[in-house]
Amino acid sequence: MSYHFKLLDFDFNLPPELIANKPVFPRDNSKILIHQDEDISEDRVKNLDQFLEKGDILVLNDSKVLKAKILGYNKNGAKININLHQEISDGVWQVFAKPAKKLNIGDQFIVSEDFFAEIIDKNSDGILTLNFNIKSSDFFHKLEKYGQMPLPPYIKEQDENADDNYQTIYAKKLGSVAAPTAGLHFTEELIEKIKKKGIKIVFVTLNVGAGTFLPVKSEIIQDHKMHQEFFEINPDVCDIINKAKESGNRIVAVGTTSMRVLESAADENGFLVPKIENTDIFIYPGYKFKIVDILMTNFHLPKSTLFMLVSAFIGFDNAKKLYQLAIDKKYRFYSYGDCCLLYKKLPPKL
Repeated sequence: MSYHFKLLDFDFNLPPELIANKPVFPRDNSKILIHQDEDISEDRVKNLDQFLEKGDILVLNDSKVLKAKILGYNKNGAKININLHQEISDGVWQVFAKPAKKLNIGDQFIVSEDFFAEIIDKNSDGILTLNFNIKSSDFFHKLEKYGQMPLPPYIKEQDENADDNYQTIYAKKLGSVAAPTAGLHFTEELIEKIKKKGIKIVFVTLNVGAGTFLPVKSEIIQDHKMHQEFFEINPDVCDIINKAKESGNRIVAVGTTSMRVLESAADENGFLVPKIENTDIFIYPGYKFKIVDILMTNFHLPKSTLFMLVSAFIGFDNAKKLYQLAIDKKYRFYSYGDCCLLYKKLPPKL
């Protein structure tokens, strides 16, 4: 596109009281805004099956959230919080630390006598690289013992049940440091209803990094560099989706994470190729979608890459209109909030 979108193009005024601090129970009782062909309607997630058709493929991200928030201290006893960001190798992690100035290369971050790390790198973004003394599966056992669920910073209230609330019911593969939040709306009952309608459910994996909370700093959004995230899509899932595409059936991505896997794994002909690698795909207006026809996603932050993705999928003006309606109708935003079901913007008729 010749037009260079600016960061301020994706700004909007979000009343702070619309930021959800607690989830809805049951999970599928959250509200959902449906945007199709510029028409907007309202419903509840529990009725999602009514908006899907037999033959649709529903794609879920089965990544499981680690207890990635760790409280510790430095050699002088100063308290430090870290949030795991991305695993570099066995026991070596990039992390965000607060306060980062209390840790320098060569220092130790100490959790307990048997769980600590050496700081081996520190970059200009304030991201530290830590080499933990515990490796492999033992590392995750230590996280289970000492870590906490990494609730986003905008959730101000304590959630005593965060270990369950901030995890999808189908989470399987440990690796995320933030939840794929669109999936938090699903219940066993809803999944059964969807299957009974003849809609096939498949799973991909994308390990959500803490970079999902980092603000975009580039005034021209095309200059923004996304953090890499690990993803996996296996041959069986590729075959199912490719056959569905060939048959004219729709692909429904649950969450921007599933969307990013599918679009990252697509070849130039619009078919999926099995992959196990990292992606830094950045989707903003002008992007040509290859795989996804329908997207289910939560309501995202102003000026975020996720709102930019929504704007690419349904059109910039439509996204602005949808979000303003959600605000006017007091929909709940962010991880524990409500959601929307978006049908890809169709090309203009000739």
